[in-house]
Amino acid sequence: MKDIRVAAVICQAPLGRVGENLDRTIRWIEKAKEKGAQIVCFPEMNITGYGTHEDTIKIAIPLSNGITDQLLESARINNITILAGMAELGEGNRVFITHLVIDPRGRVGIYRKLHLSPPEQGIYTPGNKLPVFEIDNIRFGIQLCYDAHFPELSTIMALNGADIIFIPHASPRKGPEEKYNSWMRHLPARAYDNGLYVVACNQAGDNENGLVFPGIALIVDPLGLIFEKYLTGKEGMIVSDLKAEKLAQVREHRMRYFLPNRRPELYDFIFKGSHKK
Repeated sequence: MKDIRVAAVICQAPLGRVGENLDRTIRWIEKAKEKGAQIVCFPEMNITGYGTHEDTIKIAIPLSNGITDQLLESARINNITILAGMAELGEGNRVFITHLVIDPRGRVGIYRKLHLSPPEQGIYTPGNKLPVFEIDNIRFGIQLCYDAHFPELSTIMALNGADIIFIPHASPRKGPEEKYNSWMRHLPARAYDNGLYVVACNQAGDNENGLVFPGIALIVDPLGLIFEKYLTGKEGMIVSDLKAEKLAQVREHRMRYFLPNRRPELYDFIFKGSHKK
């Protein structure tokens, strides 16, 4: 890994108001570029908005929609990699909770949420791939909200070379402090146990369809320590430099980097089925 400046956006995303949400996204991309960010991460389903009702299919859009082209153009103009989310309409009217990785060179990566929360089950279709993306020698994974409660995901991504895990959320209920305390029970552990950075952000405000989001973000270093957080509950952005030196200090320390000392022969059964297609 090399040093990289990342931005995590906290924004409102009214359900179904795709044009408005896209305009908001592009404005934040421009602000992230002004701050010198090389990667900008948006909350889960920030383009389409988030919902858990049966007619969600009405807001889902195919990847071939012109929205992807507009994000590609914004990435090129601003020379920035964009991580943005949507309800994706796939073949057979299946709807995925999808996060796109769009880089300035015109490449598009796709992460589809693997673990659906109980309210999402029966509405969305889970993904079945665990990609690790690489942009300019930076390797990273993506998990979406409920995914982060399954520690095997982070371990597999780390073993596949991830230096950062971005965890966009569409997590409603509770206020900013309560949501932060909830995140503190598991997100620092994902960073600490695997010796990598975690960047998390959430939607903010009323989605105009019955859900209100507390609007927070945080960045966790490879020691599991919080070195950037945003708890206002309103729209905003945090920008931080993730240092290769800090990552190396953990991974070169015989007592602080745990992955090399794993004994997978003792618990290989946990991972059976993890790579099923």
